Amino acid sequence: MGRPLLEAIMSGPCATMLTAHPESIKRARDFVGKAVESWGVDVDIARLVISELATNAVTHACGDCIVVRASLNDDGSVTLEAWDKDAGRIPEPRRPDLHATSGRGLCLIENLTRSWGVRPLADQAGKIVYAVLAPINA
Repeated sequence: MGRPLLEAIMSGPCATMLTAHPESIKRARDFVGKAVESWGVDVDIARLVISELATNAVTHACGDCIVVRASLNDDGSVTLEAWDKDAGRIPEPRRPDLHATSGRGLCLIENLTRSWGVRPLADQAGKIVYAVLAPINA
């Protein structure tokens, strides 16, 4: 991955690069919680959503790092993003077995956010999975 792409991914009001390791999920939650606390969205939902996005990024990362980003939109909504280097795997919600211990993350995101999606990046540079949180007063 080239330096300009990494700089573009890291641009924005609040972004951090984390190691692609399970310990980074807590760091992602704490980072986003602090970033959005004055932005008019439910901080607990923001922390849960970024936890799910970061968990998927860490689980499927093809490299040694992920990037987590939060941005306040003009309409008061907040976009949360997680980038990883795996361009080939596009996440899709699935209905997990009732006894499964995983597989519910995207269903949670789908139900807790205004919208979510995936932006594959050019040249197999990975993907950004994002979720948009509505403002509390919406």
